Amino acid sequence: MNAESVKNDPEDSSEVLDPAAALATVTAERDQLAAEKAEIQDRLLRGQAEFQNLRRRIEKEKVEWHERAATEAVRTLLPILDDFERALKVEGAGKDYGRGMELIFQRLFDTLKKLGLEPIDSQGQPFDPHIHHAVDKHETEDIASDTVLEEYQRGYNFKGQLLRPAMVKVAVAPVSKTE
Repeated sequence: MNAESVKNDPEDSSEVLDPAAALATVTAERDQLAAEKAEIQDRLLRGQAEFQNLRRRIEKEKVEWHERAATEAVRTLLPILDDFERALKVEGAGKDYGRGMELIFQRLFDTLKKLGLEPIDSQGQPFDPHIHHAVDKHETEDIASDTVLEEYQRGYNFKGQLLRPAMVKVAVAPVSKTE
């Protein structure tokens, strides 16, 4: 017998495995590969979900940042709007000058309104501490108590959120003096 015939001898147990053992080895290897595949797919799906969540969170933060920036920009323009309102109430300026001031005020106000600025109507309304800041009280029997009598400085909402409360004078019931 030569060396080649010994290697190919089916009787040699070191070269040929039992078919059941070979099947068990292949099955175990298949199960291991299937488990690895499932783990890789799970990691991929989790990674994709994390990426989607991150993208949504970044988009939400971006929108919120723009809203805060717009709110602060409008807040810085409110004193200018107040100055225009006060200037328009002053008598004595020339008619053309007053008309020009009124047009500039109206254009600024309309632009801010388009951005989301909403004035708070206060005069004659019930006092609401969430949107009004009472800086003065006036005793009167003619008007219901806790009614806004006068507005010293207009309040504003910006995109549904309170930007600045209105500074107002509020009616209160007279204190009865018992002697």
